[in-house]
Amino acid sequence: MIQISRRQLITTAMASAALPHAALAKTSTEITWDDLIPSGVSYSEIIAEGTIDEQNDVWLPVYDENATKLNPILDGAYIKIPGYIIPIDLSTEGVTSFVLVPYVGACLHTPPPPANQLVFVTTLKPWPSDNLWDAVWVTGHMEHEIQTTEVAETGYLLKAEEMETYVW
Repeated sequence: MIQISRRQLITTAMASAALPHAALAKTSTEITWDDLIPSGVSYSEIIAEGTIDEQNDVWLPVYDENATKLNPILDGAYIKIPGYIIPIDLSTEGVTSFVLVPYVGACLHTPPPPANQLVFVTTLKPWPSDNLWDAVWVTGHMEHEIQTTEVAETGYLLKAEEMETYVW
């Protein structure tokens, strides 16, 4: 008869309990900004004519219906995407919601990109406010959700589970 000590039994039980979680670890799909546009729609078909706001000296793009066409494959997908942060909810602890944009200055120094090129991100763990100008990787579950923020209209919602600095 094999004898197992209480310590061995507890250690084995704890290791066995952790095993299913390791087996269920999620693997994200790395995507690019082009992946946000559905196949068959080219970026050049999204932007229509625009107007100049002479009072504020800015160009206001007029987007056609292609600007809100979203990639159906990404609804519910677990993805990883790089981008830049435009903060929405900012505290001393950091940013907990923001618009992820494809290039520096989008929405701030230029007219916002179309909705299908903007992702509204929420995160439980704040991203440090001293790293706001860094490019980031954001990993989490993506959903289709057209919404209007104070910055722009966004086409996707991403619930961030992990964030890290993007390294070239």
